Amino acid sequence: MKDWIERLRAAFANLSARERGLVSAVGGSFALVIVWFGLVAPAIDASARIASRVERNQRELQLTRHLRVEYDEVQQRLASVEQRIQQAPRGSLRTRLESLATTAAVKVDSMEPQVAPAGDRYKETKVEVTLKKVDLPRTVRYLHEIESTPEFLSVKSLRLRGRPDKSGLLDVTFTVSSFEPL
Repeated sequence: MKDWIERLRAAFANLSARERGLVSAVGGSFALVIVWFGLVAPAIDASARIASRVERNQRELQLTRHLRVEYDEVQQRLASVEQRIQQAPRGSLRTRLESLATTAAVKVDSMEPQVAPAGDRYKETKVEVTLKKVDLPRTVRYLHEIESTPEFLSVKSLRLRGRPDKSGLLDVTFTVSSFEPL
């Protein structure tokens, strides 16, 4: 290896000043290319990757914080619902619905108990309520009465059908659920 270096020095020394300048310029350019592609370009790429990762992690952190806020809100609503279930007066769902119908000036056509799936923490009682020939304001008032009771009553499904024989009147069918702790 030393022999090659000595030969290169001797060859360089035998060159004219103009040739030495050209060879030095080419050698310097070659050294700059090696430094650029060997050190600078990889450092720039690594910096860009790190910046991209930081930006992605910041977006994920922001999303995580947003999800945490939503989770806390859902937990608060769940705690409120569970508290209402625990503190609600006990009694027959059908009796309570009949009482609310009287308050809303609605005549209930029928109330049919429905089968509810067994829960882990709560017993669900379901009743399908049918109203015939009722106007919309009374229906809304009755549904509002159901939703605003101290016990936790939930309207699960609602079907409205206009009556062909009387305009402005509806046939309404909906399912109401109540819950009790096991």
